[in-house]
Amino acid sequence: MTMNYLNPVNPVTTQTWTNGRHQVRCVKVIQETWDTRTFCFMAEQPVMFFFKPGQFVTLELEIDGEQVMRSYTISSSPSVPYSFSITVKRMPGGVVSNWLHDNLKVNDELAVHGPVGKFNIIDYPADKVLMLSGGVGITPLMSMVRWLFDTNATVDLQFVHSSRTPQDIIFHRELEHIFSRIPEFKMHIVCERSDELGEAWSGFRGYLSQAMLELMAPDFMDREIFCCGPTPYMNAVKRLLQENGFDMSHYHEEAFGATPQDVQEDVIENVEQAEAEAEELDVSDMLSVEFSTTGKSVRIQPGETVHTAAAKLGLHIPKACGMGICGTCRVAVTEGEVEMEHNGGITDEDVAEGYILSCCSTPKTNLVVDY
Repeated sequence: MTMNYLNPVNPVTTQTWTNGRHQVRCVKVIQETWDTRTFCFMAEQPVMFFFKPGQFVTLELEIDGEQVMRSYTISSSPSVPYSFSITVKRMPGGVVSNWLHDNLKVNDELAVHGPVGKFNIIDYPADKVLMLSGGVGITPLMSMVRWLFDTNATVDLQFVHSSRTPQDIIFHRELEHIFSRIPEFKMHIVCERSDELGEAWSGFRGYLSQAMLELMAPDFMDREIFCCGPTPYMNAVKRLLQENGFDMSHYHEEAFGATPQDVQEDVIENVEQAEAEAEELDVSDMLSVEFSTTGKSVRIQPGETVHTAAAKLGLHIPKACGMGICGTCRVAVTEGEVEMEHNGGITDEDVAEGYILSCCSTPKTNLVVDY
């Protein structure tokens, strides 16, 4: 008897993921630790979610009737191409992390923007790699480890993770499996203390130090280093490396998130200063920004961004980070030039095609924006 099997992947209709806005559905929720969950997503029509391990996406959510954008690193590997995952730790007072844990369920749909990010292992290939992570900062490095493992990469990898307690180690069982199978992969875990359940811990204790690092990876000065974790953790790592004369061009870190308070205050001061100086500006110095889809245009002062121009016209360009990191505010410029100071939220290919990030782009000439 002949059996007819339905091909789950039609090569004609399968699409490849590109930076932009995409509708996805949650297909699985995994409890990684007591306060950390992984959310897995797929598209209704098959999409190959290829990205560079270490990159991130921005979720577009509605919380209490308001649109909220938040960026999360992809923790899965593009070697599993028809889905992608984010891993989220519940944070005290965290509006989005708590909402995701309490509300996002299997079959729920949402929009994501991305993938973007300069922090990735594809753009910085090396034979000898050191990965340093703290807490939930393990997520982009887990994507990298999974990629190296699945692609049988010939890489000498030293992986060092710092956790509060043994029960807080995210992906612990999977890490043990991976690192037990590849002789060139070495894993070291540092726990600040034992957990409340009294689980014994025979590994490194306390905080990562130079003495520990020298025991784990004596040749750390010769390695390509990827680091992600809380800001104090990354600052401590950078300080250690700089004190040893490490070539920081071989150091890479993930650093996106909410705008720090001091940055917000600087922005407020700059706005107030700009308003005070506005009357002194010559009108001839102002530039025109036209939004062709709506037919609206406005003149703005030198130094003001394209996003500010849109806001003056009541146009809402979605934005999450405000620092050129998340890529959410990407728009196309059809005429004119801008000065763009981004932090990895847009690819060179997008720039070549005329795209900009409106939050960090200031016009150099009169502009026409496709929005």
